Amino acid sequence: MKTAEKPMSTYNCPLRYDASRMHAAAIYCSDGRVGEHFDDFLHNGLSLPRYDRVCLPGGPACLAGHPQAHLEEKGVLDELKFLVEVHRLKRIVLIAHQGCAFYAARLELKEPRLELVQRADLVRAAAFVHRVTGLDAIDAYFARLADGRMTFESVPV
Repeated sequence: MKTAEKPMSTYNCPLRYDASRMHAAAIYCSDGRVGEHFDDFLHNGLSLPRYDRVCLPGGPACLAGHPQAHLEEKGVLDELKFLVEVHRLKRIVLIAHQGCAFYAARLELKEPRLELVQRADLVRAAAFVHRVTGLDAIDAYFARLADGRMTFESVPV
């Protein structure tokens, strides 16, 4: 049996802390395979070096009215209202990604319907976010794997 390595007792992060806020949040899937891609897109593609993160399986899918995500919707709604009020958010970015296990496993969808539902869910989630927060600056993107890289396509909301 392999023994676990002893956890590091202290780590000093080399990054400087910046207390200023961007007044933006991103809601996206918690899939660890795409987290760095999402960060790169938000940092470099949308010029959001810092943003509030709301990550969970399926990301914005929980705000699209699926009964299978009813509990997640309540939790994300509570967090979103909190962030809008306390962090004074002005912009929300919604991201869905190709091959999301939430859609395949929990909603039991297969391609090509899976992507069609994801894109429609981004529109529904954007309308829901607008309705509950009053924010107008809501953007949606679909992340697709192409030649070993992620591309981010704008989805009109």
